[in-house]
Amino acid sequence: QVQLVESGGGLVQAGGSPTLSCAASLSLGSFAAMGWYRQPPGKQRDLVASFTSGGSRNYADSVKGRFTISRDNAKNTVYLQMNSLKPDDTAVYYCNGLRYGFNYWGQGTQVTVSS
Repeated sequence: QVQLVESGGGLVQAGGSPTLSCAASLSLGSFAAMGWYRQPPGKQRDLVASFTSGGSRNYADSVKGRFTISRDNAKNTVYLQMNSLKPDDTAVYYCNGLRYGFNYWGQGTQVTVSS
């Protein structure tokens, strides 16, 4: 059974630099792609950052230069380092993994940025 478990969210002051973690129950190499999405209150869920199986990284324009996605294959964990947080970054952040054409989601972790 595929499980993705996020951690690291919470209340953060503007300008803060928290790191989110996503622990997968399977090897990261078994996923065609992995990434982070976020859903602000009352809005749709959008891509924040992702890895493809080939190793390339993609970022939403709104986080380029501030957020960094990384992975530790030995720990089956994907990270999202967030820097220079703004109130607009407030959202529920979800880990996503694509495997054999199916999207798997974590339960989400709330990040609230106070001004």
